[in-house]
Amino acid sequence: MVPDLPSVREDGGGGGGGIDRIDQTRKVLHDGILNGNTNCNGAPPKTEANVQSDFSTTKLTSYAPSVEHGALYRTKHTFWPPLKAVPLASYYKLHRVPSLDSLTATVMAQQQNDVQAIELPHSDASHVEEPQDKSPPRNAVHNKILENVIRTPGRQPSPQPTHLSVPGPSQHRVLPEQGSGYVAPTFDGKDQQMDRVMDQIEEKGFIPPEFVESETNWFYNELGIDDMYFQTETVPAIVNHILSLYAGKVAAFARGDGRLEIRLDKEAADHAVYIDTSKPGVSVIDGPRYEQRIDEKYINGSVGDSSYRVESFRSGSHLPGEKDQQLRCYFVYKCQFAHPNPSLEETNLDIIGDKRFLQKATQNTRDIYQEVMSHAVDRTGPVIEMFEMEGSREKRLVIAYRQGSAMGLFSALSDLYHYYGATSSRKYIEQFSNGITIMSIYLRPLAQTPASMKHPPIEASIHQIMKEVSLLYCIPQNKFQGHFASGRLSLQETIYAHCVWVFVGHFLNRLGSEYTSLASILDPNNSAHVEMLSKIKRRLRTETFTSDYILEIINKYPDLVRALYLVFANTHYVQTRGEQDDFLPTLSYLRLKVDPVLDDSQLKDRISKSVVNEHDEMVMTAFRVFNSAVLKTNFYTPTKVALSFRLKPSFLPEVEYPQPLYGMFLVISSEFRGFHLRFRDIARGGIRIVKSRNKEAYSINARSLFDENYNLANTQQRKNKDIPEGGSKGVILLDVHHQDKVRVAFEKYIDSIMDLLLKPVSPGIKDPIVDLHGQEEILFMGPDENTADLVNWATEHARKRGASWWKSFFTGKSPKLGGIPHDAYGMTTLSVREYVVGIYRKLNLDESTVRKLQTGGPDGDLGSNEILLGREKYTAIVDGAGVLVDPQGLDRTELLRLAKQRAMISKYDASKLSTDGYRVLVDETNVSLPNGEVVDNGMVFRNTFHLRGGQPFDTFVPCGGRPESIDLSTVHKLIVDGKSTIPYIVEGANLFITQDAKLRLEKAGCILYKDASANKGGVTSSSLEVLASLSFDDAGFVENMCIRADGTAPAFYDAYVKEVQETIKRNAALEFEAIWREHQQTGIPRSTLSDTLSIAITKLDEELQKTELWNNLILRTSVLEDALPKLLLEKIGLELIVQRVPDNYLRSIFGSYLASRFVYEHGSSPSQFAFFEFMSKRMARLNQQPGSQNLTSHINGAGA
Repeated sequence: MVPDLPSVREDGGGGGGGIDRIDQTRKVLHDGILNGNTNCNGAPPKTEANVQSDFSTTKLTSYAPSVEHGALYRTKHTFWPPLKAVPLASYYKLHRVPSLDSLTATVMAQQQNDVQAIELPHSDASHVEEPQDKSPPRNAVHNKILENVIRTPGRQPSPQPTHLSVPGPSQHRVLPEQGSGYVAPTFDGKDQQMDRVMDQIEEKGFIPPEFVESETNWFYNELGIDDMYFQTETVPAIVNHILSLYAGKVAAFARGDGRLEIRLDKEAADHAVYIDTSKPGVSVIDGPRYEQRIDEKYINGSVGDSSYRVESFRSGSHLPGEKDQQLRCYFVYKCQFAHPNPSLEETNLDIIGDKRFLQKATQNTRDIYQEVMSHAVDRTGPVIEMFEMEGSREKRLVIAYRQGSAMGLFSALSDLYHYYGATSSRKYIEQFSNGITIMSIYLRPLAQTPASMKHPPIEASIHQIMKEVSLLYCIPQNKFQGHFASGRLSLQETIYAHCVWVFVGHFLNRLGSEYTSLASILDPNNSAHVEMLSKIKRRLRTETFTSDYILEIINKYPDLVRALYLVFANTHYVQTRGEQDDFLPTLSYLRLKVDPVLDDSQLKDRISKSVVNEHDEMVMTAFRVFNSAVLKTNFYTPTKVALSFRLKPSFLPEVEYPQPLYGMFLVISSEFRGFHLRFRDIARGGIRIVKSRNKEAYSINARSLFDENYNLANTQQRKNKDIPEGGSKGVILLDVHHQDKVRVAFEKYIDSIMDLLLKPVSPGIKDPIVDLHGQEEILFMGPDENTADLVNWATEHARKRGASWWKSFFTGKSPKLGGIPHDAYGMTTLSVREYVVGIYRKLNLDESTVRKLQTGGPDGDLGSNEILLGREKYTAIVDGAGVLVDPQGLDRTELLRLAKQRAMISKYDASKLSTDGYRVLVDETNVSLPNGEVVDNGMVFRNTFHLRGGQPFDTFVPCGGRPESIDLSTVHKLIVDGKSTIPYIVEGANLFITQDAKLRLEKAGCILYKDASANKGGVTSSSLEVLASLSFDDAGFVENMCIRADGTAPAFYDAYVKEVQETIKRNAALEFEAIWREHQQTGIPRSTLSDTLSIAITKLDEELQKTELWNNLILRTSVLEDALPKLLLEKIGLELIVQRVPDNYLRSIFGSYLASRFVYEHGSSPSQFAFFEFMSKRMARLNQQPGSQNLTSHINGAGA
């Protein structure tokens, strides 16, 4: 029995001594295998004559049964002997490095006695014998096994987004055909074409006449080119290819090195041909890189009618005079679909297939693709299948995925299987009009040479290749691909390094102790000092470490990367079967047993001794910070669509991030990078996608990504003062080359985070993860920039993956799924309007005479509803299209038309402008204004219009625009002679004005209400939507909260929406009055009071949840009856709501309601006895009820 050899570097080990030390042992095993000296039960070697064509491949979907140990590689009556997993201890003992002398003696003894190289149990044994020697490995590194993994309590099972075929018992499947699975249509005119080709070659006179026929015959009949090529190409093109091949031979002879190098390419409008010299199993890092070109020019951009299929094969014979060189040919054809626009769920190959594919594919191939297609349309990620080819060791790897979701995967796959000692004989890429790509790759082991001895047999490595395809799918072309292609680092090590490179880029550009010292010296009340400090901060962040500089440093230390990766792997890799893993661990896992896994102090010392300067040490030290911060990750989950990491945020410097985060997720894919941050366990906030116009804009966005996310979440935390959820936010930054991948990025972001929230239940598909956080986590999300039309998918996806909280996962979803759309009901605007009209009411202003400036136009949610609800005299509106101005007032009827249609100001009827009015669009140049001023650039004019002086505005309501549109360096443009040019500002858009700029404006006399107060209507609506989702069971939710198919709404839904609207207005009015009153009493700026109130409420909220007040049933009931919507109480009842809603969520409702009402009534700095007085009033009406005798003591305890 031959032992199941491990796949190379399953978990990142690459190169190094681990391989070298067992190469000799591998050679012994391989000699036995390849010479037929080893088989089951000691029987004679099998020959092809007694092989029956009966074998199986296996597949696991999310519904498949568990894989039993004893059938991992079971194949009936195949030529290749079955393989068997052994305990890790046996494996370690087996591969303990012997001396060369003892190894040689062992080999000679085996040859003399004709015995098996290794004595192991039979493949059909139900158990594995334990070794006699049970001594631990020399490093005593104990890796996690399934039973010891810290589990997340209560995590639910989930159908998976990716389909992965893994070894194990399943349905019996046979691939009996010997060919490629394709039959090229016969080209009847091939002989006549060949004659014309030879005639033209002779006319050229380049090839000697006696060689014309042989060269032409070699090209036509020995390279394996099918008839489709000859039918497609013209005679002159074929002639040129044959001449070029011959020229390559002549050039090799002329150089004298005998190396025949042939590189041909032809690119036409509807097809392309590439022919290259290729050494099997070797990735060529330089050269023409035809596969990368095919990826970039044809595969990555394939969509609809512009899709391309690829056929590639290796010549059956070696090149003349070359024992290790063959020709690799690629043929690219533009797809011709009979039905170019089918449903995305269509799976019938006859409807969605390319005409050439349907013409050439055998029935067996069609059957395989049909089954793969049925999985692919239901998956977020790839479908990965493997089939064994009858009568040979060749394996057929089939991969299906959605078009555009894995850029560069075709070329990266070559690096992957080359790394494991395999080469491909044929490769096919098929496109289907429903948006699915299917690749089929035929893999075979390299010819036996001393160099190939380090590789495991393909029967073992193919399963590791399959698992790593999922990792490769996440990041097909990582920043350290060169190290992987050359074999210096494994795929896991390079992708780990890529992820840390992203991490370092966001968190190494910190300001340092010098900045902290300088900040403590300067006067924060001196605007000049503050502005200078702000500029220094921005410059330090920008210039210290660029992403390219960080990349350059990491590339210098592959050995350090390997050591750092071992620590990461030792923490997070899980053996799902204990010592009997799915199949024998690969060399990278072996290195966890053989190579030393350094502790943190040893790593620190090794880094210090290895690096050459301080900057290098800072970058490589950041790897240690990353390793210690990761609480859980899907890195080792066999199937995934992006890499997600749950981080412990304690590494963030307090001087820069004074409000500590509760949770942090980092998500990385080839299309994007993103964070999700939250300030409390129960938290809610939107997910936004940030686009970049160009590379420069992307660099700026990347540098500010985390800070913007942090500030948005912090603003959300302050907004959420009235609701049980704390603040959170998710920001996804699209890669500069993937600006059109909004949906792909969002789906991968959501699915990979769900990997860390849901319990895996499919062995080999979603394996358990190491959860150092150890607590159940539920995230509540909502729509934001560029994600409003994607939340329905997220809701349905959570339901498909079995999340019990799918109804409450996302707010802002379609009313058909129980959502309450903010834009349709003006939820956000209702809150903003309370502050605007509150100012008018306090100052006795006539709203219709107020001159108003608004950024964010009639096409947006907030902007359109602000126009619909307001009655001011609009004198200027700025939106994505440009600037619209009329000092006499814009036509209200026309504005209402645009707002109802959600149209930009470019659609405004210019004839309705007065003689002083004008419109400047972003793509216009050299525009003359009525006052004679010439606008050189419409884009610049739009971006800076809100800062222009001399504009007659009374009120400014930002309803859109990028964060920090007004900061300390630009706010002076709005201040003339110490007085604000705009008297009233209500900040509807998040973070539009920086805090220091707000203070300057208020000091100049502006009445300003900031975003955290004004823009909270949406979060209140979302919170009440979540509460309804948690309160109803599934049937009740559908009956009462989901719009029916005919578009009618349940009566409860309409009534509930009205109650939500009234709650929003009531909460906004309470806070407006509290801030106005406290400003009048103290003179503290309103923007400061907004934060002060928020902090006071959230702090008191958290304290109240920890007191004994919650345990008093009468008080708890009283508060919940006041805090919960009346309609929910009437429909469901408090008792059922308490049963269904999580306890920590109810505690949050209890605390936030009491805290907000107390602070709104008594202010942010109440007297020592204010809370006792507040609670005493509340309890006065309950004192006579049974069980109320302990209330006073509870209140005293809370007050103390």
